[in-house]
Amino acid sequence: MAKSLASSKTKSAVPDHRHPLDPLSEAEITSACEILKTQKKLSSATRFAFVQLEEPVKADVLAWTRAKSLQRRAAATVFDSKTGAVHIGIVDLDKQAVTSWIEHQAKQHPYGQPPIIIEEFFKVGDIVKADAGWRKAMKRRGLSDKDIELVQVDPFSSGYFGREAEKGHRVVSAVSYYRTDIKDNGYAHPIEGVVALVDLIEERVVDLVDEKEIVPIPKTKRNYHRAAYPQTRKDIKPLDIVQREGPSFKVEGWQVHWQNWSFRIGFSAREGLVLNQISIHDGKKQRPIIYRASMTEMVVPYADPTANHHWKSAFDAGEYGLGKLANALELGCDCLGNIHYFDVPVADDNGVPTVMKNAICMHEEDYGVLWKHYEFRNDTFEVRRSRRLVVSSFATVGNYDYGFFWYFYQDGTIQLEAKLTGIIQTAAVTPGQPYPWGGMVAEGLGGPTHQHFFNARLHMMVDGEKNSISEHEFVPRPWGRDNPHGNVFDTTSRVLSREMDAAREADGRTGRYWKIVNPNLKNSVGNAPGYKLAVTASPLMLAQEGCSMRARGAFATKHLWVTKYDPAERYASGNFPNQHAGGDGLPKFIAQNRGIENEDIVVWHTFGHTHVCKPEDFPIMPVEYAGFMLKPNGFFVENPAMDLPPDKNDASVSDDSKGGTCCD
Repeated sequence: MAKSLASSKTKSAVPDHRHPLDPLSEAEITSACEILKTQKKLSSATRFAFVQLEEPVKADVLAWTRAKSLQRRAAATVFDSKTGAVHIGIVDLDKQAVTSWIEHQAKQHPYGQPPIIIEEFFKVGDIVKADAGWRKAMKRRGLSDKDIELVQVDPFSSGYFGREAEKGHRVVSAVSYYRTDIKDNGYAHPIEGVVALVDLIEERVVDLVDEKEIVPIPKTKRNYHRAAYPQTRKDIKPLDIVQREGPSFKVEGWQVHWQNWSFRIGFSAREGLVLNQISIHDGKKQRPIIYRASMTEMVVPYADPTANHHWKSAFDAGEYGLGKLANALELGCDCLGNIHYFDVPVADDNGVPTVMKNAICMHEEDYGVLWKHYEFRNDTFEVRRSRRLVVSSFATVGNYDYGFFWYFYQDGTIQLEAKLTGIIQTAAVTPGQPYPWGGMVAEGLGGPTHQHFFNARLHMMVDGEKNSISEHEFVPRPWGRDNPHGNVFDTTSRVLSREMDAAREADGRTGRYWKIVNPNLKNSVGNAPGYKLAVTASPLMLAQEGCSMRARGAFATKHLWVTKYDPAERYASGNFPNQHAGGDGLPKFIAQNRGIENEDIVVWHTFGHTHVCKPEDFPIMPVEYAGFMLKPNGFFVENPAMDLPPDKNDASVSDDSKGGTCCD
């Protein structure tokens, strides 16, 4: 993870009167965990997987004012590291009492476990290295006792395959990587054909794959730390982002105001960065757009059928926690310019609060031309530059690093961009042999083909609580009297009335898009005000029907899902995706087939990247991008950025001393 940097230009401060959606403070985390430990007589073996705000019901939040007090509650997912018992507890922080204590039946079908915690990441290595069978497998591959001590053991969520050793047990799979130094990039040296299944409660290896055929371990070092590249480029001059008068945004605790935008920063241990109550000021009105927006889940299924890889399908939010694994961002490195950082309190595995420094970064950046026109007839030349507000967070989940960047634009557009970087999973390949399950990235080293799927949950509130969603496509009109020249094409439109109607796929051939509207209002041209969901028609889950990862990650089989709002339906993969047998989450939600027309609705969008590995992806993968936009569609009377003042940047220079007067 990036190094924590305590000094920054501004820091978030908690107001005296806390908003009901503010993340838990250090004091609240301490109180919640101590109350649970005391009132439920929890032993020292208890581990806290998630501790986060239990959000009040929407109606209470919308009715809240600073003159009112609203119950603050914390939700904790805990398990006993000796018995495996799992509970979900709700603590009333005002009454200092546990108000709900529900046992999750992790030992019964369809199972499901809390996420893997940091303590277990380290414990697995010790368990595996103490196993005689695993050590024998290492020695079969030419490793000495000294070599074995330096082996990198990666615990990896094991999925669910109906094996007796995993039914009702808390297990992980472990794969290994050769190193000659603790700083080595182990992913350059995968040890193929050895997989240990580790029971985390019994603390032992319960199953070991040790294939007879030995694939040579790639030994060429492919390190990426600074010492590995002593000679760096000398032709890069400084590029400074300077705002002499400071930023245009204002921050009050977790509340942000920028241009006409207003929203609240939130955070959860599972989802990471959350945005609440997104609205925009239009004329004399503050108009709501989204009540809550978050990254609810990720899954990364692999397409290699061999022992080390066929089971890999990490659910990075539900099996690890995007919030718990957030980076401490570094000034001048992760974000440039005039930065505001938000420090986020979180609970560690033992329920002790700690502050994640600089977990969320916010800054402004130039984004090119926003609008422009030159009218040569009367020599009118107007141009306005686009500026966007960036709210971002990074999480490192094992080998991959994921950035989540929310952008707010001056024309009313909202964008979410996921940035994928880090280190690819690797496979050892016998020299001279092809690698059929992906791309070769180096001699003797392959990268398995895989997919990354993200699911964004958008609790919509376009101009009010009752919304509808419609689907639109472009279709050619047949030749005829109403199309005598063949140039006419139409836009079809249909309202998605029920949840089962709204499990949809994008289609690039027809430009299919969806529009979320408030059917109870009329805009300036007599239509319902709305926002268009602009998506990419990327491949969905390519694993076959009946495949375990498809059953567990079914949210990745559709680009669009729409549900009637239910506060219990928070996650696309369900509450406990780790080792779950499948069928939970969005497919289960929409099976109710509730009406979604003129209702309080949640829009869930699945998007992603299908990755065929190549040499340029190693040793560190350059950022790949995936995401979507929400664009105003009949929401405003006109271009809402027409009132931007002309702004010529006086710091800009030309290398030939020439310059125009476009903004004068």
